[in-house]
Amino acid sequence: MPRPAVNALRQWAVGVGLLWASLLLVGSAMAHSSSNSYLTLSADAKQLTLRADIHLRDIDLIFDLDSNRDGQITWGETQGRSAQLNTWLAQGIQLSESGQICALGVPDLQASQHADGSYLSAQWAASCPGLTKVSSAELSLRYGLIFAQDKLHRGLLKVDFPGYQSSALLSPERPEAEISQADSSALKVFGRYVVEGVWHIWIGIDHILFLLSLLVLAPLQPSRQRVTQWQAAAQARPVVLDVLAVVTAFTVAHSITLGLSILKWLEPSADLIEPAIALSVVLAALNNLFGWSALKRWRLAFVFGLVHGFGFANVLLDLGLPTSALAAALGGFNVGVELGQLAIVLAFLPLAWWLRSTRFYRWVVVAGGSLAIVVLGLFWTLERTGLIA
Repeated sequence: MPRPAVNALRQWAVGVGLLWASLLLVGSAMAHSSSNSYLTLSADAKQLTLRADIHLRDIDLIFDLDSNRDGQITWGETQGRSAQLNTWLAQGIQLSESGQICALGVPDLQASQHADGSYLSAQWAASCPGLTKVSSAELSLRYGLIFAQDKLHRGLLKVDFPGYQSSALLSPERPEAEISQADSSALKVFGRYVVEGVWHIWIGIDHILFLLSLLVLAPLQPSRQRVTQWQAAAQARPVVLDVLAVVTAFTVAHSITLGLSILKWLEPSADLIEPAIALSVVLAALNNLFGWSALKRWRLAFVFGLVHGFGFANVLLDLGLPTSALAAALGGFNVGVELGQLAIVLAFLPLAWWLRSTRFYRWVVVAGGSLAIVVLGLFWTLERTGLIA
C-alpha cells in the first residue's frame, strides 16, 4: 500500500481511537452506583399481586421530595405527595393479559428498607379481565418510571407463581417483559438468562473498565521499563495468549464466587462488595501506571474476579432464580457474561493492535485513560462507602 494511504489510514485509526476514548470517558463520567427498582409479580389461588419498590433518591429526581431542604427525604414528605405519586405510578407501570390491560387501582403505599437505603413500596391487587387461571395466563408487564431521568436505571422483575418462577431485567431498550409458564422449560430459562448476563456486563461500567484496564497493555511488548516506554508487540500470538490468560482467569474466578454465593455457601454483604469492586477498578488502572504486576495481569484478573463474582451474584439474587431450573439459569447467566466480555474484547483489541505503535496509544489511551479510570474508580469507592453523596 502506498505510504500516503498508510498514513491516511493511520490518522483515521488515531481519530477513531480518540473518539472511542472520549466516548468511554464521557460515558464513565456519567456513571454512578446502580439505580434499580424491584418489581414483584406474585399469585396464589385467588389473587394476582404486583409490588414495586422504588428508591426515594430516584423519586426525588422527579418530585423534589425534600421540602424542608435539610438534605434528608422522610416518609412524611413522601406521603404528602401521595396523590401525585399514584398518578405517576399508574403512568409508568402497566400490566396486561392477552393484550387486555389489567386494572390496578389505587396502590397501598408504604416505606421499606433495602441495603442501599429507603424505598417507596407500592402494592396493587391486580384485576385482569378474562383471567381465570394464572397457570395459563399470557401476561405482559411494562415499566418506565425513571428511564427519562436516568438511562442507567433498571427495573428488576421477579415472578413468583405456584410452580413457576422467573425474572427479567427492564431497561430503556427493553421496557416490557412477557410472562408465560410456556417459557418455563430449562432450555428457554437458559436462553433468557444468557440475555440477562450479556445485558448485565454491558451496562456494568465498573466491570467494563476493570476488564479494559487489564487488556490495555496486551498489544505492547512486556518490559521492566515504565509502561509508557513499552514498544509495540511484533507478533499477534503473544498478545492473543495474554488476552486469553486475562479473560480466562477472570472467568474462572467470578464463576467460583458466583456459584458459592448463589448456593448460599458464602454471602458477603453488598455493602462490602460494591466498594471492593470499585477499588478493584482503581488498582487495575494504577497497575498500568506503576507496573506493580504489569507482566502478570492474569493474577490480578483472578484475584479481583473473585470479588466481581459476588457482584454478579447480587444481581442474580435481585432478579430471583427459578428453583425449578436453577442450573439452567445460573449457567445461562454465566454464559451471557462471557459473551458480553467477548464482545468487548473483540471491539477493543483490533483497534488497540492497530494503534499500538503510536505515542497516542501509550500516552493517551494507556496513561491518560488509566489515570481517568483511577479518578472515576476513587469516586465510586467513596460514593459506595457513603463518604460522599
